[in-house]
Amino acid sequence: MFTCIKPIILASASPRRKRLLNNFGITFKQCAAAIQETPFAGEQAQTFAQRMALEKACAVADKYPSSFVLAADTVVTIDGIIIGKPATTQQALKILQDLQGRTHTVITGVSLVCRKENCEEVFMQTTDITFAQFSVAVLKAYIQTGEPMDKAGGYGLQGKGAFLVKQITGSCTNAIGLPVHDCITMLLAKKVIAVKSKQ
Repeated sequence: MFTCIKPIILASASPRRKRLLNNFGITFKQCAAAIQETPFAGEQAQTFAQRMALEKACAVADKYPSSFVLAADTVVTIDGIIIGKPATTQQALKILQDLQGRTHTVITGVSLVCRKENCEEVFMQTTDITFAQFSVAVLKAYIQTGEPMDKAGGYGLQGKGAFLVKQITGSCTNAIGLPVHDCITMLLAKKVIAVKSKQ
């Protein structure tokens, strides 16, 4: 659908974000940013997600000043508290039990930085997700697949974890890790990509 006018770097090792961009024929390099990903004391989830996205983009943009660096950071929150990735299967079960029958919010901060063109954009998008309720046996069976262990919130919406979700309000791709509508709109506006011309 699209062709790249300017070089793009995705500042993420996420296969999910890579796949979302690849769906549109956008060519880019991947270069994960190595930064400290810890919230400040009292930092709001929305502020944290945007700060992380900007820091990731800036870290890579400093190395590749001529490229447009796209970065994102996704956090899962409930009652204003950030839920990270479970470190153990016990933590995964506790997280999933806490989310049962309730609505939580997925926040993705996004940043686009290019040093050469003095571009520094940052925004965030939110999606509300309501879980259904399942027995502990079902939750444990899901945890045994291994999918929850590298996911914020302890589940993968794009994978087997989709069965947990009763309702989604907002962007589905945002909840997966990259709000595609907003990103494509931004890249077009900044003339980083263009509609591919007919051959």
